[in-house]
Amino acid sequence: MSEQSKVVLVTGASSGIGEAVARRLAAEEHRVVAGARRRDRLDRLAADTGVETVGLDVTDRGSVAEFVDGARRRHGRVDVLINNAGVMPLSRLDSLHVREWEWMLDVNVRGLLHGIAAALPVFTEQRGGHFVTVASVGAHEVVPTSAVYSATKYAAWAVTEGLRRESDPSIRVTTVSPGVVTSELADTITEPGAAAAMRTYRAAAIEPDAIARSVSYALAQPADVDVNEIIVRPAGQR
Repeated sequence: MSEQSKVVLVTGASSGIGEAVARRLAAEEHRVVAGARRRDRLDRLAADTGVETVGLDVTDRGSVAEFVDGARRRHGRVDVLINNAGVMPLSRLDSLHVREWEWMLDVNVRGLLHGIAAALPVFTEQRGGHFVTVASVGAHEVVPTSAVYSATKYAAWAVTEGLRRESDPSIRVTTVSPGVVTSELADTITEPGAAAAMRTYRAAAIEPDAIARSVSYALAQPADVDVNEIIVRPAGQR
């Protein structure tokens, strides 16, 4: 690790944006601890990059607490928590996919809150730290089938903005809102109409590393610079 290296924790790191963030930050010589449920994917990530991997379920507060506390025990500190884990099973409200609504609330909102609850005391004690929330352009717009998903991402934006306003200046807080990114998110959509609409919507997409570069930029700023929000979308997405 160089003098600029940080201990960075990434949730939802087994694929998509989370994996890209872990890979990029590891290449930049940060000490990355990557957490997710799919151990086989984590094993591949570890083999490719040498990052430390941990089984993690963000819907379980105890699992998230151990993710943060364990990293602190092993490395002496935690500098950055990237709350990236998220799901997106879009559907119309009249389809009444209630279990999918609850799943989005559990992962996208409660998972974020669990991360904050675990890391905020650590950052406060250290007098320094950086929260990064991966939200979505869904935090800024609602389209048919996105009502619940957008609600969870608006909640993620609001919670993160509240955290920024309440935190000591030694704790930096960033929200990154991606537009259409190549990922597995749309694979969880079970409603046929929503799946068809999403194929059209996702015709223009950027690679996850575009979001990873944005995260890297926010982390690289001097301690007195807080990048509050970044929206990154394909040039073709309007």
